Amino acid sequence: VGAVGSKVMSVPVTAVSSGEIPVYVGPGSLVLAVSFSGDTLDTLSATKAAYDVGATVITVTSGGQLAALSEEHEGTMFVVPRTPPQSRVALGALAATTFLALEELGLFGGAAEELQAAVEHLLWRRDEIFAAGGPADEVAARIGRTMPLVHGASGPAAVAARRWKTQFNLNAKTAAFWSSQPELCHDEIAGWGLGGDVTRQVLSVVTLRHDGERSDVSHRINFVNEVLREVVADVIEVRTRGTRDLERFFDLAYFGDAVSLFLADREGIDSGPVPVLSEVELARDGCSPG
Repeated sequence: VGAVGSKVMSVPVTAVSSGEIPVYVGPGSLVLAVSFSGDTLDTLSATKAAYDVGATVITVTSGGQLAALSEEHEGTMFVVPRTPPQSRVALGALAATTFLALEELGLFGGAAEELQAAVEHLLWRRDEIFAAGGPADEVAARIGRTMPLVHGASGPAAVAARRWKTQFNLNAKTAAFWSSQPELCHDEIAGWGLGGDVTRQVLSVVTLRHDGERSDVSHRINFVNEVLREVVADVIEVRTRGTRDLERFFDLAYFGDAVSLFLADREGIDSGPVPVLSEVELARDGCSPG
């Protein structure tokens, strides 16, 4: 919402995932509480704080404690189907519901039209993306056992880059990193002066591109890619065919999901369960993972 909303929304958007709300949130604020399971601790904590300061809260969830909290406060709630086994599979349902709610409030005009265009775009792209030996399978093969560093231009591609990173973590069970252009040109690029003999063995860079990039950002991306070819195993460019911001985001995110699944399959890894997350929950509650 923040990435594409800055072009059409008259109010600022702040993404919060820490469990705490900014001090400026109050009775005049709209808070979107989004959690697929409804039991995400940080979301619950922030939502309770939002209710405490009198903010208007819209909840998007499949149930859980977050749904109970909304009912307790007689808040507005949109319930999404609990059919996917993992929350990461519910990206479309959570995002679409959130955008449509904002359109109904008059904050994000044209959301339904953009979402429909994104759906139609993915319907013809999915067979190409998920084809054995297709573009996503090829990217997975090029990454191999290296660790991916995903770059995306600020906006939809940067959010998609973060999605790629988390999908590599969760599905392929591999370390991965992400950063955004042009910000990385102010700092990260300076860190490639030493250690090329090491990074060349363990890192591959994936650059997410789209036709909506500013010309100066495109020049920086091209420059960075040329510099990094000397110090990483591979520089891989993935370009979306989407023509609108939401199309571009969902196309790139979908492509990244496919790459992570192909990568898991190549290594014989079950992409579904993530046992370490259960151990994290136990540790949070004071229990030993063992």
